[in-house]
Amino acid sequence: MIYRMLALNIDGTLLESSGKLHKTTKEAIRYAQDKGVYITLLTSRNYASAKKAARTLKLKGLFASHHGAYISTAYDKPEFVKRISEDVTYEIVRLLESFQCQIRLVHEKFSLANKLQLNNNLLAKAIFTSGDPLAYSHQFVSELSESLVDTPVAPPKIEAYFESEQDLKDARKAVESMFNEVEAACSAPGKLDIVPAGVSKLSGLIYICDRLGISLKEVVAIGDGADDIPYIQAAGLGVAMGNAPYEVKRAADWVTRTENEHGVAYMVREHFRRQHPIAFLQKMNILKK
Repeated sequence: MIYRMLALNIDGTLLESSGKLHKTTKEAIRYAQDKGVYITLLTSRNYASAKKAARTLKLKGLFASHHGAYISTAYDKPEFVKRISEDVTYEIVRLLESFQCQIRLVHEKFSLANKLQLNNNLLAKAIFTSGDPLAYSHQFVSELSESLVDTPVAPPKIEAYFESEQDLKDARKAVESMFNEVEAACSAPGKLDIVPAGVSKLSGLIYICDRLGISLKEVVAIGDGADDIPYIQAAGLGVAMGNAPYEVKRAADWVTRTENEHGVAYMVREHFRRQHPIAFLQKMNILKK
């Protein structure tokens, strides 16, 4: 099979556990690009953070951020945006405020969160990643719902961080039963992602493939989280990171090394070294242009 696209999650896949992008991984991405393979990102990160990673990798094409709700290039040219309406955002915030959780409205230009202090230091650290550029503003208010009365927001994604797993389960169940306009998923321990209905990393991948005329069978997709399973299963070659949970590995066609063992670089070298450059394959009429 000839693969024309490489789709990658960022955290736990492209990046090491330290949050850094290793030189070996960057070189492997460049190796695939030199063969004419289209590189895209599928991430739950906000656009500003995803853009920083895309520019580091010198990606000029489309990628999906905000869990697939915001599809753009790294040069501020959004092609697809789906938001949670202002009214629904307000009602969801009112519901979440009945739980002990940090609520974060993740806009493409800023985040707006309540000032709740989390006792779990690891969880608190996870809320704001080192990938957020300095230009991305984090704003805090005492009462989030009150702030939205004066200044409504329609974000592509809402995040909620819980110390209690039971609270998270109860909140997710409540959101799913009360709001048909959104979908809720747990992308990491203690974290609830709420996005517009019909939005996912897979929907983002499908959109990008349709724009480029690439079939899902021609995609190598690599991920490490439960929310990566749908696109891993849909791709022509679905790859799980060595640090991924068992259910992700079970869904994949192939398991590579961990993020700290440069799993993306290892996979790229193993598979794409046997594939001729796309331009050569097109010249030989083996692959249509």
